[in-house]
Amino acid sequence: MNKLYYFLFIFTILAFAKAESQQLPEPPEEQKLYESQEFRLLGPFRGGRSAAVTGVPGKPNLFYFGSTGGGVWKTLDGGRTWSNISDGFFGGSIGAVSVAPSDHNVIYVGGGEKTVRGNVSSGYGLWKTEDAGKTWTAAGLPQSRHVPRIAIDPNDPNTVYAAVLGNIYKPTDERGVYKSTDGGKSWNKTLFVNDMAGAVDLIIDPSNARVLYASTWRLQRTPYSLSSGGDGSALWKSTDYGETWKEISNNEGFAKGTLGIMGITVSPVSSDRVYAIVENKEEGGLYRSDDAGLTWKKTNDDRSLRQRAWYYSRIYADTEDIDKLYVVNVNYHKSTDGGKNFSSARAPHGDHHDLWIAPEDPNRMIMGDDGGAQITYDGGETWSTYHNQPTAQYYRVATDDSFPYRIYVAQQDNGTIRIPHRTTGRSISDSDWEETAGGESAHIAIDPKNNDIVYGGSYGGFLTRYNHKTKSQRAVNVWPDNPMGHGAEGMKYRFQWNFPILFSKHEPNKLYAFSNNVHVTTNEGQSWETISPDLTRNDPTKLVSSGGPITQDNTGVEYYCTIFAAAESPLNAGELWVGSDDGLIHLSKDAGKNWVNITPKGMPEWAQINSIEPSRYDAATCYVAATRYKLGDFSPYLYKTTDYGKSWKKITGGIPAEHFTRVVREDDQVQGMLYAGTETGLYISTNDGKSWKSFQMNLPIVPVTDLAVKDNNLIVATQGRSLWIHDDLGLVRDAFSSSLSRKQNTNQLFEPKTAYRMKGSGRAGSLTEGANHPAGVQVHYYLPEVTDKDSISLSFYDSKEKLIKTYATYDKTDKLEVKKGANSFNWDTVYDGAEKLPGMILWWADLSGAKAVPGTYKVELIVNGQKQSQPISIISTPTSEASEADMQAQFDFVSEINATVDKAHKSIKNIRSFNTKLSAFEGLYAGREEQGIKDMIAMSKEMKKKFDEVEKALYQTQNRSGQDPLNFPIRLTNKLAHLNSLVQIGDFAPTSQSIEVKNELTAEIEKQLAVFDGVLNSDIKKFNEEFNKLELDYLVIEKEK
Repeated sequence: MNKLYYFLFIFTILAFAKAESQQLPEPPEEQKLYESQEFRLLGPFRGGRSAAVTGVPGKPNLFYFGSTGGGVWKTLDGGRTWSNISDGFFGGSIGAVSVAPSDHNVIYVGGGEKTVRGNVSSGYGLWKTEDAGKTWTAAGLPQSRHVPRIAIDPNDPNTVYAAVLGNIYKPTDERGVYKSTDGGKSWNKTLFVNDMAGAVDLIIDPSNARVLYASTWRLQRTPYSLSSGGDGSALWKSTDYGETWKEISNNEGFAKGTLGIMGITVSPVSSDRVYAIVENKEEGGLYRSDDAGLTWKKTNDDRSLRQRAWYYSRIYADTEDIDKLYVVNVNYHKSTDGGKNFSSARAPHGDHHDLWIAPEDPNRMIMGDDGGAQITYDGGETWSTYHNQPTAQYYRVATDDSFPYRIYVAQQDNGTIRIPHRTTGRSISDSDWEETAGGESAHIAIDPKNNDIVYGGSYGGFLTRYNHKTKSQRAVNVWPDNPMGHGAEGMKYRFQWNFPILFSKHEPNKLYAFSNNVHVTTNEGQSWETISPDLTRNDPTKLVSSGGPITQDNTGVEYYCTIFAAAESPLNAGELWVGSDDGLIHLSKDAGKNWVNITPKGMPEWAQINSIEPSRYDAATCYVAATRYKLGDFSPYLYKTTDYGKSWKKITGGIPAEHFTRVVREDDQVQGMLYAGTETGLYISTNDGKSWKSFQMNLPIVPVTDLAVKDNNLIVATQGRSLWIHDDLGLVRDAFSSSLSRKQNTNQLFEPKTAYRMKGSGRAGSLTEGANHPAGVQVHYYLPEVTDKDSISLSFYDSKEKLIKTYATYDKTDKLEVKKGANSFNWDTVYDGAEKLPGMILWWADLSGAKAVPGTYKVELIVNGQKQSQPISIISTPTSEASEADMQAQFDFVSEINATVDKAHKSIKNIRSFNTKLSAFEGLYAGREEQGIKDMIAMSKEMKKKFDEVEKALYQTQNRSGQDPLNFPIRLTNKLAHLNSLVQIGDFAPTSQSIEVKNELTAEIEKQLAVFDGVLNSDIKKFNEEFNKLELDYLVIEKEK
C-alpha cells in the first residue's frame, strides 16, 4: 500500500547564516607588502570532472557548468572559452547549477557534487545571483554538504526547490527536499525519509509546475567503503508544489527489493510519460510509466546503462520527442523508441554525469563529464573541446631538477603529465606538456640520476617506468596480482588507489613503494624487497568488499589499512617516516630494519595521515597533516615533533574549524616557515606552526591537495583548479622579516630575485592557456601613500653605474604606473634601440636594443627625491650553450647595429624635415622672376633630389603596406636591422659572415650619410649665403640629438 508522506514542517530554516566553513580569515598585515606578486595559473587547461551543467533557453551561446572543486563557469561563445564567475564569492565542489526560466539573470548554485567518488569534496550550501553571475549572495542551507539538484518554478524565480543529499559520511537530519518561496532567504524541509537517505534527483514537470518528482538515495561513504542503496531509497511525487510527497517506487510494475540510486525525468511533451533509471540487484534497468508514475514497466535492463550506478544514474527526456531519451553513463545512450533500445556514443571525454537539452532546439545540448563540459549543436555529432578549462584535479605534485624544472602531476579522470614551470614562449599551452609514467591516481618519482626516467603508480598496484628520451615503458609492479573487483581481504599486499612511491634523497638507486608494507628496489623494479612488517592497524572489519547491498565497487579507492604518506629524512640516509590511512605513524632509523610506532597520542583514532614532512633543518623534527573528513570530521589536524615522535604537538591555531588539512610543507630557506594546504585554501606560518595566517591572495577557493617548495617557488596542486605557482617566496620572506615589518608605512624597494637571461612572455588572463613567467627582472616596491603630485621613478644602472633606462610617473614615453600599496614592475633588460619613423614598413627587421648580459646591475627607486636602491643579479640559464663572452659579443654587435640604424633614421627624419621646408620655399617664391630667386629655386630642387637619393638608398620609400617589400626591395637600414633579428634569435655571438655583412652594410650606410653631410656642409651653406645676399630668412635644420 502506498504511503503518503506529509512533511509540512512547522520549523523554517533561515538562510541568513553565512556558510562559515568557507569564510577565509583576514589576510595578515604583512600581505600588503608582498601582494604585488600574485599566484600564477600554470594550467594545464584540461578539464576536470563536472556533474552540473545548464544552458539558457533562447540563448544559443550561453551555458554554465559547475566544477567538482573549481566553482562555477560561464561561456558566452558556445564553449570556445570559459570564465569563472564564482571567484571572489565562493568556490569548491558544485553539485547543481540552475537558471530561473522566468528570469535568466537569476541563477541558483548548490555546493557538493553528486559523484561521490573517493576524492569527493563537500559543498557549503546554496548561492544565488540576480545579475547572471556578476555578484552572488549566500542562499541558505550551509550544512547541506551535497546538493545534486535545484529546481526553480517556471513562473516565479523566488520559488525554488533543493534536493539535499546531505552529509555522506554520517547520519544527519539535514537532508531531503527543501523548498523556499522567498528566493532562498528561508527554507522548509518538505520531504525527509531518514537520517541516512537524502534527495539525489529532482525535476518539475515542464507542463505542470504543481507536479514534482524526486528520488532519494541511501548512501554512505567511509574511509574503507561505499554503500549505495537500502532503506530510504525511493521515488516520490508531489502534486501540490512540493508541499507533500507520495512514494511511487512501490507502485505496480516497479522493481522490487532493495533499491539504490535512481534518476527520474518527465517528458515535456506529455506529463504522463515518466522515465526512471533504477539500481536494483535483480530488477535494475530502465523503467517507463505512461500514467505519470501510477504504473511502471521495465523496458531495458542493459548493464551498460546502469553499470557503476552510484557514479552515474541520470536520465533525460528529449524536449520535443516523447519517445526520445538519454541515459548517461561511461557512454551516453540514446533511445528513440521510448526506452526499448539504445544507441551509444561519447562526448569528447566520457564518463558522463549531467546533460541539459535546450527546450527550443533538442540538438543543442551541454554535457558534463569527467573532462568538464562540452557543447553540441547537432545532437552529438560534434562537440566542443574540454581542453580550455583549468579545472583539473590533482592528488600529488613532484618536481625534477632540469631547467626549467618540470612539474609532475596525476590528473583524476585523465592521466599523468609533466609540464615546465616556465617557457620561452608567450604562454604555457598543451604543446608544452607531455604524458609521463603512471595513471590518474599516481604518485610520481623522478630518477635523480636521469630526469627523463620517471616512475608512476596507479590503482591496483600498477607501477610503470617510462623513459622520455626513448619513449619506452615497462611495468614494474611490486606484486602484479590484479586486484580489480576484489575487496581488500586476503590480499598479499594492499596498495591504495594513491599509493606513495619515492626515491631516496641519499641513495639515488633506491626507489621505495608503499602498500601496507614498505618495499624497495635498487634495480629499477626488476626485483623488490619488503623491508617492513604491516605498518597499519590491519583491522579485518575494514578490509571488506565495497559497494553496498546491490552493486560492488572495488577499484582500490576503498582499500584500507594502507600506507598513505611517506618520506625519507633530507638529513639522514635511511630514516623513513611512514603514515597510514588508518591513523598510524612509524619511524625507522636504519633503512627499514627496525620500526617504531610513534603515533601522536592525542590524535583521534582512524585519522588518515595525508602528508609527512621531515625537517631539512633538524633530523628529529617532522610535520604531519592528517584528515578525518571521511568520518564526518572536517577539523584540521597538523602535528609537529622535535624528538623523533616521542612527543607531538598539535599546531592548527588560526586555521578555521572546517578547513581540514591535506598537506604541510617546510620552507627551504627559513627554518620555522611552513605552508599548509587545506580543503578551502592555503595558509602560512612564520613561527613553526604556533599560529597560521591566510596565504590565499588571488588563489580561488579550492581544495589544496599538495604543495612543493622549489627554487624560491611554491607550487600548489589543487582539486579542481589545476596548478598554481608563486614565483617569489623571497619577497614573502622579506615581508615577514622583523626589520621590514617595522617599516610597513615607509616606501620600500625589495631586492629582486635573481633573473635568468632568457625569453618568455608573462601574459596573464588567457582563457585557454596557462600564464608564463615573464622574462626580465621582477621589481617589487611598496608605497604607503600615492598622490597625483608625487614624483616617482625607477632607474636601472649597469655595474659601472651607467644609466640604462628610467621609467617615471612624469615621463610620457616611459611612463611608470604606480598605485598605493604593493607595486610590481617588469624590467625587460633591453637597452634603447634604434628609432623607427612613423609609417616605416620594414621586413623582418628588429630595431630593439641589446639585452643585458649576465652580471650585476642596480635598480633605484626615487620618491619625491628620496632614494633607495637594490642590487640585481642576471645569470645565464644552466642550459645555455652560449658563453658569457658570446653574449657580450652579441650585445656589442647589436648595439653597433642600432647605433648605425638610429643615425641613419635620424638623418632620414632630418631629410624629410628639410625637404618640407624646401618645398615650402619653392611654393612661396615660385612666381618670382628675379634671377637670384630662380637660382635659389633650382638649387632647392637639386638639394631635394640629392636628399631623395640618400633616403631611397637608406629606406624603401615606396612601401605603404606590410607586404609591399615583396614588390619594392628593401634597402640598407632594413637589411642591417635584419641582422639584429638574426643575431638575437639565441644568446650566441654573431657569426663571422654576420660580422662581414654588417661591416659591408654599415660602410654603405656611412657612404650615404656622407653624401647627406656633404649637402649639409656645402649646399646648405651656399644656399644660406644666397639667402643673405637676397636678404631672406636663413633656412636652418635642427639636427636630432
